[in-house]
Parts: sequence; C-alpha cells; structure tokens
Amino acid sequence: MIRPTPLWRSAAVLGVAGLVLTACGGSSDTASTTPTKSGSASAPAGAKGDGTLKLGTLLPQTGSLAFLGPPEFAGVDLAVKDINDAGGVNGKQVEVTNSDSGDTSTDTASQSVDRLLSNNVDAIIGAASSSVSLSVIDKITGAGVVEISPANTSDELTNYADKGLYFRTAPPDVLQGRVLGDLILADGNSTVGILALQDSYGTGLAENATKAIEGGGGQVVKQVVYDPKAASFAAEVGKIKAADPEAIAVIAFDETKKIIPEMVKQGIGPDKKKIYFVDGNLAGYDKDFPKGTLTGVKGTLPGVVADDSFKARLMTVDPKLTEFAYAPESYDATILVALAAQAAGDDSGASIASKMQEVSAGGEKCTSFKDCIALLKDKKDIDYDGVSGPVEFNAKGDPSEATIGIYQYGADNKYTFVEGKDGKI
Repeated sequence: MIRPTPLWRSAAVLGVAGLVLTACGGSSDTASTTPTKSGSASAPAGAKGDGTLKLGTLLPQTGSLAFLGPPEFAGVDLAVKDINDAGGVNGKQVEVTNSDSGDTSTDTASQSVDRLLSNNVDAIIGAASSSVSLSVIDKITGAGVVEISPANTSDELTNYADKGLYFRTAPPDVLQGRVLGDLILADGNSTVGILALQDSYGTGLAENATKAIEGGGGQVVKQVVYDPKAASFAAEVGKIKAADPEAIAVIAFDETKKIIPEMVKQGIGPDKKKIYFVDGNLAGYDKDFPKGTLTGVKGTLPGVVADDSFKARLMTVDPKLTEFAYAPESYDATILVALAAQAAGDDSGASIASKMQEVSAGGEKCTSFKDCIALLKDKKDIDYDGVSGPVEFNAKGDPSEATIGIYQYGADNKYTFVEGKDGKI
C-alpha cells in the first residue's frame, strides 16, 4: 500500500489551468561572478554584454539521447522566432548557434562548448544529459556564461558550485523518483527490481525511486547498475531474473533497445513482468521491436505534455518531428533567458543570471514573450508562466514546482499520456 501524501495530487494535464498542454558577450564578460548564499549571481561592476543576446545550444544530435535532440532544437528555434518577431531583446535580434552535445562516451560536448565560447555566447541551452552537463558545467560557468538545461534531472546539480549561473526548466529526480515509486506500488507490486545505467542520472533516479518504494511499504529486491557501453546485458538481466521481482524499473538510455530483447529472451519481458521506463528511455520503439513487445509498459517523464497547438507550432520549424519530449522546457528556457536579459538591460551572463528568478516568479503573470516584454518595458515586475508550466525558479536554479507525466505503451510500441502528478520541490 502507498502512504497517502499531500505533496502529490493527480492532475489531468489537459485541464490544468494556466498550462499549455505540455559564454560571454565579449571579453569583459569573463570577469568572475559573485555567488550568493541563495545561489543567485550578481553582475560584477563593469561586466557588460556587447548589446546582442547570443545563445548557444548544447543538445544531442548524436549519442544515446539523440532522439531528444529534434524536439529540443525545435523548442529553442521556435522561441527565438517568437522573440525576434516581437522585436528581440534590448532592441536587437537574438542570435543562436547550434551544437551537438553527444554523450559521455565522446568528447563532443567539450569541443562544442569551446566553439560556443569562442563565438562569445551569453547563455548555453543544454545539455540534455545530466552527466554531460556535469562534464562541462565548470567550463561554462567559469567563463561567466549562463547554462540552462531543459532536461537535466540529476539531484547532483541542485547544490553544485555553479557561481549562480546554472538553471534548469526540468525538475530534479527527487520528484520523478517519487512518482515512479508510487506508480509501481499503485499497480499492486510489492517487490521490485531496478536496472539502472551507471551515471549520476541513473543511480540518482534509482536511489529516489527506492526511497519511494520502500517508504510506501514495498521492497527493492535487487538493484543492478550496468555499464551502458557494454556489448551485452545478459548477465545484468540474469541477476534481475534471479531475484524474481513482480515489477522491473529500467532506468536507461538508447541501450534499452538491447535490454528489452534480452529480458524477453530470459522470460522476464513485458509479457511476464510489469515493466517501467523513465524519461531517458521513454521513446517510440515502433521501428525497433516486434508489434506488441511493449504493450502495457508504463513510464514517467518530467513536464507537461505538449498540446496539439504547440506541436503544430513546433512543426513549422521542423516538419519532421515525431518526438516532443522536452520541447516545452526548451522553449521556456530560451524565453526566460531572453526575458532576464531584457529585465537586466544587459546580455552578459552574470546580468542574465541575476534576473532569472525575478522574471519567473512573484510579479504580474504573462504567458508569451510579446506580452511579458511589454510589461518589462512599462517597468513592471513579471512572472512568466510558460508552455511547460509555472517554471518558478527557486534559489538553487531549480523549478520550485513541476508536473511528472505518466505514460503507457500500446501494441504499436508507442506511448500515450495517462495522467500527470503535480508537486512542489
């Protein structure tokens, strides 16, 4: 049985009011920022941008999260279009330079960051992978550049020494772990096996899910942490099989395409056990598995589901989109950086960081860049509520409240939205 908790409430996201379903700009900007206890950053005296807000993207075009790249790039591109159509930031058009984050098996992210910094970007949107962000965050923030991720969820980033320059529009995994654990128990499972990839995201999410499962009266009978670069997962799957859990949480990335067939082979596939995915592997597998392989599998994904009108707008910038995960968070990340630069009257990283919390909470509500910038030009305090939700940054740069979506796969190996769980951090 699950212990009832006031932190969570079920929400049909389609009905949530106010939600639309689902580095420096010059050498002077490299001056160090002064972190405060609250995690905000204040612009050093004399540290000014060059007048043009320059954004860089550090998102997956290759690697284990490449399926998340197209919707994230589309979210950024749509936001930049909306910003520039409304007159830009501080009277000038916003510029954007795209780059590939790859994954932790390569040095792609570091090389991309070097190129972005050489282009004097003021803020970098990305990475999608928490481990990739952890590998480059010191380089980005050390240059006085804002980093804002639309998809990082590792708890390790919450208290990271980031000079007050790191933000994210996706919630830390303390929330997703709670929803995942509660979901598994609510489905009547008392014993659980967890198969998790070996990185800060995988082990952190596994830890949070375990707390929820055991706190609700369930038991994690086996947790296996695996090397995502392994050629075979037979041994790891075998360990889960030997523990004979009622349910199995697979916290993985693209290697899911190898893990699921191995589970089926060993007799613990979705037709035998209740299987649960997370945001790292919640994708369409209609071209990867035989029809019916994933029928009944459930999964969790931070953020609200993108509604049809937003999907249609995204497809004006990328007509080939088939995935939409983290597109709302990417859109909002871009809008918030632009609003912060407008509020600061300056595009340097430190100036942007100093206004991020202010434009996301506590002022007059606005839901589009055009409306928000009009209020800012009238010298009003604003509170941007975006397509991904309220996105009110707390003192650590995390959203203070969020929605975790629950999804379920059909016989076509594609997932559909079931419900959302809202919670505060």
